[in-house]
Amino acid sequence: MLVSTPALAPLEILLNTIINQYLQSAYCITVFSETPFTFILPTSFISLIPNETNLVKQIFNVSETGCSDYIVRMRDPQIFMEAFERVVHIANVRRSDRKIIFLPYDEEYNEENDVNLPSLVFAMKGSKYLANMLMIVNHASVNQDCKIFNLVTHQFVGRSEEATHLPKYLDSWDSCTQKFENEANLFPHDLTNLYGKVVRVACFTYKPYALLDIDPAIEPLGRDGVEIRIVDELCRWINCTVEIVKEDVDQWGEIYANESGGIGVIGSVVEDRADIAITALYSWYEEYRVMDFSVAGVRTAITCIAPAPRLLSSWEMPLMPFTWYMWLAVVFTYFYASTGLLTAQGCSTTTYPFFNVFGMMIGQSQYESRASWRIRGVTGWLLIAGLILSCAYGAGLASTFTVPRYEPSIDTVQDIVDREMEWGATHDAWIFSLTLSTEPLVKQLVSQFRIHSFDELKRKSYTRSMAYSIEKLPAGNFAIGEYITQEAVLDMMLMLEDFYYEQCVVMMRKSSPYTEKVSQLVGRLHQSGLLLAWETQVALKHLNYKVQVEVRLSRSKNDVGTTKPLNLDNVVGIFIVYAIGLTISFAIFLGEIYVHQRKKKNEVSHID
Repeated sequence: MLVSTPALAPLEILLNTIINQYLQSAYCITVFSETPFTFILPTSFISLIPNETNLVKQIFNVSETGCSDYIVRMRDPQIFMEAFERVVHIANVRRSDRKIIFLPYDEEYNEENDVNLPSLVFAMKGSKYLANMLMIVNHASVNQDCKIFNLVTHQFVGRSEEATHLPKYLDSWDSCTQKFENEANLFPHDLTNLYGKVVRVACFTYKPYALLDIDPAIEPLGRDGVEIRIVDELCRWINCTVEIVKEDVDQWGEIYANESGGIGVIGSVVEDRADIAITALYSWYEEYRVMDFSVAGVRTAITCIAPAPRLLSSWEMPLMPFTWYMWLAVVFTYFYASTGLLTAQGCSTTTYPFFNVFGMMIGQSQYESRASWRIRGVTGWLLIAGLILSCAYGAGLASTFTVPRYEPSIDTVQDIVDREMEWGATHDAWIFSLTLSTEPLVKQLVSQFRIHSFDELKRKSYTRSMAYSIEKLPAGNFAIGEYITQEAVLDMMLMLEDFYYEQCVVMMRKSSPYTEKVSQLVGRLHQSGLLLAWETQVALKHLNYKVQVEVRLSRSKNDVGTTKPLNLDNVVGIFIVYAIGLTISFAIFLGEIYVHQRKKKNEVSHID
C-alpha cells in the first residue's frame, strides 16, 4: 500500500493507489494532463500535454510504441475519446485489454459537471467497444478536511443496449482514511461474465462453416456450422447472447477504398454493424489493416474441381500409337526417302518413286527386278525402316484398342493456365489471397477467375466450360458451393495441386475486447480436437454426402483395372480412314476415266 506524504494531494494519492493495484503489469502508461500533478509509476510512462489540434497524432505515436493504458486529465475528455477512437482504426498496435482512467480536471466539487460528465463520455461510440474504463468523480464532502471521490465505470455488460452508456457506481474513496468503502474491483469487465450481453455476429450460409435458417425441428437455434459452433461456445463460456447479422446478398463483401466502410460480412465489422465476423474468412492483408484477427481456427486448402477427361474420340484411334513429334518424323522420313529414291533413279518420275516409298513404309514389297545397285540400296534400307515402323505402329495400335485412352487431365495450376480455362465462384474472395502476388503464373491464374451468379454457375456446371473453386478441409471434407449438383459432379475431377492454403480466422474491430477471449477459445478447441469433430458432424448432418464422395473418389472412378474386348467403337476410326481412302480412290478413278475419254475424243476430232 502506498504511504501518503504531505506533498501529494488527495487525488494524487488515490491515483497512485489505483496504479499500484491495477497497473503494475502495464508495459507503458501514457498520461495526458492539462494541469501538472504528481504520481508514482512502477513502470515506464509517457507524459504529454494534450494538443487538441494534434491529439490524434499524439495518441497514435504513443500507441505505436506499445503504450495501451491511459490516464487522462482534461477539461473536455470527450475530445480525447474522439481522438482515441480515430487512433484505434488507424494504428497498427492492437490490444484487447486497454485501460483508461479519467481524472477530474478540478478537485473541487462541481455538481453540474461532475454529474453529467460520466454520461457524456460513456455515451460516445468509442466507449461502447472499450471494456476497461474508470472515471474518478468529485463527491460533495461534508468534512472540509477530507476529500471523497466516487469511482464509476460504464454499464458494459447486460442485455440492455440502451443502458451501456449509463454510469455504474463502483466504489468511493476517502482521503482521510485512504481506504475504499467497498473494496470493489475497479475494472470489473474482464469478460468472464457478460450477463447476457448481445454479441452481433455477421455471417451467411456457406457449408460447413455456417448454416442459417435451418428448420428448428432439426436445430433448435435454427443455425449450425463449424464457426457458428465457435461463437455459440464463446457465448456459453462468457455468458453472452448471439445475434445473427445475415449477409446472404453480399456474402464476404469488401472494404471501400477509403476504408470508411464496406459491405457484406467484412463491411459489417468495419461499419460496426456487427462485433464478430465469421464464414471462411482468411487472413487477408487488406482486411488485417483495418480489423483484428483471432488465432487460426481452420486450415483450408483451395483447389478446383475441373471437367474430368473423357475418352478420346474413336476417329483419333489410328493416330494415337505415335505422338505428334513421331508423326512429324515419319512424314519427314517419307519425303527424305522419296527424294533419295528419285535421285537414285536419275530424277525420273516414270517409276513413281513417291508411291513406291509409301508402299515400302507400310510393308509392301517391290516388283522391279532390274534395278541398279543405288536403287536397291535405298530400297533395302527403306524396307527395313518400313518393317520397324509397321511393327511399332501395330503394337501401339493394339495397345490403344485394348486400353481406353483419355484426354489429358487438369491436375495443376499450370494445366489450367495452359488451357486458358476459366475458374470461378459467386464472389472474388477466392482470389483475395492471390491478388498481391507478383508471380506471372499466379497473375495469369487470377486473370482467368470469373464471378457468376448462382444460376449461371449451376448452368455452366453441365457444359464442361469452367472449373469450380472448392476448399479441402482438415477432416477430409470439402466446402463445395450448392451450385455444383450431384449430377454435374459426375463429370468433374478433383485437381491434384492446391492453388494455395489459408488460415480461417474470426474477424473483429481493431482492439476489440473479444479478440483475446475468442483466441483463447479457439486454442482450447484445437487442443481438445473438437474442431475436427465438429467438421465431421456438420458434414454428415448437413452436406450432400453423395457429392462429397464423388469429389473424394473422382480421381479413381475412371481408373482402368482390366482390359476389355474390342467393340465397334474401337474400329470406327479405322473404318473412317478406310472410307476416306475409298472416296479418294473412287474420285481418282473417275478422274482418270474422264481424262481418258476426253483425250480419246480429242484424237477422233483431230483425225476428222
